Amino acid sequence: MTITLFITILTIGGALTALITEAIKKVYANMNKQYSPNIIALVNAIVVGGGGTAVVYMLNGIDWSVNNIICLVLMAIAVWISSMLGFDKVLQTVNQIAKLNVDKEKVE
Repeated sequence: MTITLFITILTIGGALTALITEAIKKVYANMNKQYSPNIIALVNAIVVGGGGTAVVYMLNGIDWSVNNIICLVLMAIAVWISSMLGFDKVLQTVNQIAKLNVDKEKVE
């Protein structure tokens, strides 16, 4: 995978994931259900980033090598990070992980 292709998929995937995440958040808000925007963004990034990269591979006839599969996984992670707009989302994720660790220690 070239750097240009990676950045193109990242840009399109990040924008799509952010839009889809916002749409899903609105649906959950209208249904008065609790949700975690970071988890929604993660699931969307796996589908959009990983699935989109797989589609690009198939349409361009790119071989399914170990390196390209690693790039596919990295693309899903990169799309997830790029779709979480702003530092507050990253900080929220870190706080949620820290809270999970504290809750886990209380259980033990």
